[in-house]
Amino acid sequence: MHMGAEKEYKQEQRATKEVDYVQVIESKSFKKLMHDRRKFIIPLTIFFLVFYFLLPILTSYTTFLNTPAIGDISWVWLFALAQFVMTWVLCTVYVKKAASFDKQADQIMKEMEQGGDSR
Repeated sequence: MHMGAEKEYKQEQRATKEVDYVQVIESKSFKKLMHDRRKFIIPLTIFFLVFYFLLPILTSYTTFLNTPAIGDISWVWLFALAQFVMTWVLCTVYVKKAASFDKQADQIMKEMEQGGDSR
């Protein structure tokens, strides 16, 4: 059964039209996809880096985080815990957003395979 699926896949590959990737790169839809990705990734990366490096900077140059927040638990422990939460949240947000980018990319490839030139 596995061999049949492989043969079918190879036949589909031969049946599809070759895609001109230079045309893909120059298309409006691809440029929009890249703009949307940059618009999403750059602010997210900046936020992550600032939040991540704020902990060592604040613990090195200030004593604010050493003050108790809840009982004997200081702000530094809460900030460190928040970094783990932030990492998981950003990862989840990225995975969900990446799915929409994948849909856009699939649509671009379908357009190009059909001979569309949306420049």
